[in-house]
Amino acid sequence: MNQTNGVVNCSAYKNGVKIGDIQLDDISDVLQQKDVFVWVGLFEPGDALLRKLQVEFGLHELAIEDAHKAHQRPKIEEYGETLFLVLQTATLENATIAFGETHIFLGKNFLLTVRHGASASFAKVRERAESMPERLARGPGFALYALIDFVVDQYQPCMDHLQSQFRSLEERLFSPASDEDALQNFYRLKNELLALQAAAVPLIEICTQLLRFHEDIIPRESRVYFRDILDHVSRVTQAADRMREMINAAMQVALAQVTIRQNEVVKRLAGWGAMVAVPTMVFSLYGMNFRHMPELQWEWSYPVVMAIIAGASIVLYRRLKRAGWL
Repeated sequence: MNQTNGVVNCSAYKNGVKIGDIQLDDISDVLQQKDVFVWVGLFEPGDALLRKLQVEFGLHELAIEDAHKAHQRPKIEEYGETLFLVLQTATLENATIAFGETHIFLGKNFLLTVRHGASASFAKVRERAESMPERLARGPGFALYALIDFVVDQYQPCMDHLQSQFRSLEERLFSPASDEDALQNFYRLKNELLALQAAAVPLIEICTQLLRFHEDIIPRESRVYFRDILDHVSRVTQAADRMREMINAAMQVALAQVTIRQNEVVKRLAGWGAMVAVPTMVFSLYGMNFRHMPELQWEWSYPVVMAIIAGASIVLYRRLKRAGWL
C-alpha cells in the first residue's frame, strides 16, 4: 500500500503469513477473524485519521492525543488490553544525528505504529518479520520486538559517529600547534550525546516491563527477544556514560589550556611592561624641576644616559627571554 494521507501500510497476517493489504474501513471486521492480526504503519497522520483508527482498534483517547501531538518522552503505558509505547528514534543523516519519535499501539491482534519527524522506514522490519512466519505466528509481540530492535540498532551508528568526533576533537586538543578554543565543540558534542542517551536509557525500563508483565499480549516464548534488546541498549548507555566522562575531562583540559594561554599573555605583557619601566623611570627623573643637576651641563650626558637605558633594556630583555616571559 502506497503512502497516502499518512498511511504507509495496512496489512493482515494469519498464522504468521501475510494474507494481503486491507482498507482501513475493514480493520474492525478483520480483527474478528481467528489467528489474524493487523499491522498498520502511519507517518505523521492527521487528527481525522487517528480518530478513525481509534474507532477501528478501540484505542484510548489519551493515547491518541499523545500520538497526535508527539514530543513525548519515551514510555510504556497500559490502557486496558492495549499497550502504548513511545520510542525516540535517532538516525545518522549527512554526518548529523536527526531525532524523531515512534508511537506504538499494541493489542492481542494488532500493531499500530505512528512515526513523527526523522526516522528510518520500517519497510525492512516488515520484510524481516515476514521472512520468519513461524515467529510472526506468535502474534504482534514478535513484530513489536522487530520494531524496537530496529530502533535500537540505529543508535549504534550514531554512537560511533559521536565517538569519532570526540577522537578528532581530542587529537586537536592535545596537538602542540593547536591554539583553538575547543570548549564550544565539546559542549555541542555533549549535548548530542545527552540527547542520544535520553532516547536510549528509558528503553531499559520499557524492555524490563515487557519481560516481566503483559503476558496476555506478549507470549512467554517471545520475551527472550526483549532480553536481547535490553543487552543492546545497555551497551549503548554504558558507552555513552564512558564518553560523557571523557568529554567532561576533555572540557576541564580545554579550560586549563585557556587559562594557560591567558597566563602566557599576562606574562608577555608584564615582561614588556618591565622593559618600558626602565626608560620611563629615567625620563621621569629628568622631567623633575631640579635647580642643580650636574648632568645637564655635561656634554656627554645625553649619549651616556641613552646608552645606559639601551644596555639595561637589552640585559632585561635577555633575562626575560631566557625565563620564557617573552
